[in-house]
Amino acid sequence: MGGKMHELTTNCVFRHGRRHKCAACFRQYNKMEHLVEHMRAARHSSHEPRCDVCGKHCRTFESLRDHLGVGGSTLPKATHCADAFASRSGCTLCLRVTPHHRSSSCKLDRAPAAMSRPAAMAMNSRQPQGRALALGCKMVGAGSDGSLDVVARVCVVDEQENVVFETLVKPLIPVTHYRYETTGIRPENLRDGAAVMTVKSAAARVQDLLLAGEQPWRARTTRGRARLLVGHGLDHDLDALGMDYPAYLKRDTATYPPLMKTSRLSNSLKFLTLTYLGYHIQTGHQHPYEDCVAAMRLYHRMRRQEHAKGGGDDADVPAASAEQAFPAWRQRELERMTPDELLRLSRPDYHCWCLDE
Repeated sequence: MGGKMHELTTNCVFRHGRRHKCAACFRQYNKMEHLVEHMRAARHSSHEPRCDVCGKHCRTFESLRDHLGVGGSTLPKATHCADAFASRSGCTLCLRVTPHHRSSSCKLDRAPAAMSRPAAMAMNSRQPQGRALALGCKMVGAGSDGSLDVVARVCVVDEQENVVFETLVKPLIPVTHYRYETTGIRPENLRDGAAVMTVKSAAARVQDLLLAGEQPWRARTTRGRARLLVGHGLDHDLDALGMDYPAYLKRDTATYPPLMKTSRLSNSLKFLTLTYLGYHIQTGHQHPYEDCVAAMRLYHRMRRQEHAKGGGDDADVPAASAEQAFPAWRQRELERMTPDELLRLSRPDYHCWCLDE
């Protein structure tokens, strides 16, 4: 009996010693082929949020917050990192643990109140600064129960947080709920006048700002003069305006993988602004200018992330599919690689905004 127990213990220790550990998320596998399959599915890369204490890669910033015990959640296996993060005064906004860093440098002030409409209209001819523009829309209700969203106000902000276009929009169908408590819009605000545009005219103006003189067909095939479009829930806003825009030029804080929930659902702009910028938005009457500024600031914070370079000349270019990074015909060669070599070979499955710099 004692001999069998010794043999069983020896086998367990032997198997434990041969377990293969992922260099990114630290998961362990008995067989190297299982680790290769994990890397093929996980798509780990240097662009993922990473713990400054243990170096673990996390899929989203929300999972990193759980790992570091920020926001009241602490995973059982991450108590060491949570304690180290707290003792070293880690920044709860950028989740970094660096010497002489203070959260006050990451905490931003709330955007100034939207300017008066005459002043905003006077700035509609301002030349946008930077390569990106932020779009924000406010909706009123239509339909029998007022649940159908129709655009009533449009705002476009450049990278310097200057208003380059702002207007009220007259909906194409009757409005049944103006949602005054949040929009601040009354029926008399949407009557015909010089300050109110049609949906088609507003969409044309937004498109002209985004294309910057480039032909629409060219913006969909090349990286020319067309500007990046920043926002939260861009597809919803573009649908309301009856517009389309190339996916590779969109920077949507609602669908950017590191900013999403661990369940792959979108976080609200209000939550993202408080969590990563440190101030409240969308209180009282809401103007799209505030949403534009918040989305642009989130974009700038994500764009300035410092990520280590990968292992090749094209290591920072996302692969179109996992088979490009880990082709099946190289299975035996992949199984002979170390976990660190597999990680250097891996590619993200999304475009990291740090590549826009």
